[in-house]
Amino acid sequence: MKNICILFLFSFFLACNSKDKRPLVGDTMYQQNLNSLFKDASKSPLKKNDLRNFKGLDFFPVDSTYIVTAVLERTPDSPFLEMPTSTDRKVYYREYGNISFTLKEQDISLTLYQSLEEQQDPLLKDNIFLPFTDETSGRESYGGGRYMDLFESDITPENTIELNFNNTYNPYCVYNEEYSCPLTPRKNHLAIPIIAGVKDFKE
Repeated sequence: MKNICILFLFSFFLACNSKDKRPLVGDTMYQQNLNSLFKDASKSPLKKNDLRNFKGLDFFPVDSTYIVTAVLERTPDSPFLEMPTSTDRKVYYREYGNISFTLKEQDISLTLYQSLEEQQDPLLKDNIFLPFTDETSGRESYGGGRYMDLFESDITPENTIELNFNNTYNPYCVYNEEYSCPLTPRKNHLAIPIIAGVKDFKE
């Protein structure tokens, strides 16, 4: 009888908890994970008031036409140079290479970067940084541009890499001016609207 009571209480506890658990907001795993990070007070870049009212980031509708394969041409032995930021903080990046691809019937080229700070961290050494602006910047999306994270390990032996513009994010300084963010180089402006990924943040 005692075991039955314990089992009943445990089942009741699980049932109560499952009712309180809300599903993560987002149409894809990427969006759900990003929203989960922003909801976590220990990791979120949001200010306290924004965190208190946070229900989820705004995204453009997921669009598979913004998933493309790019050809990479590496830039060997490029030096680390200072990249301007939203504050007076100094950060150093090097050009990793140029990628070329076709999107919306337009031939496009962008520059990839690697951070000196991340190159010195064994856990982050694989990271490649892609900042960009486009024709939605300053309108539907943040004026300073958006970021996409890529990884060396995703580059194929044929020197191609997949870009998914649905999986973009805003610099943290969009949400909180206490953060310092690298500014998107002018040469990484796309002369077309990227109607995919995260939108600008409204407090």
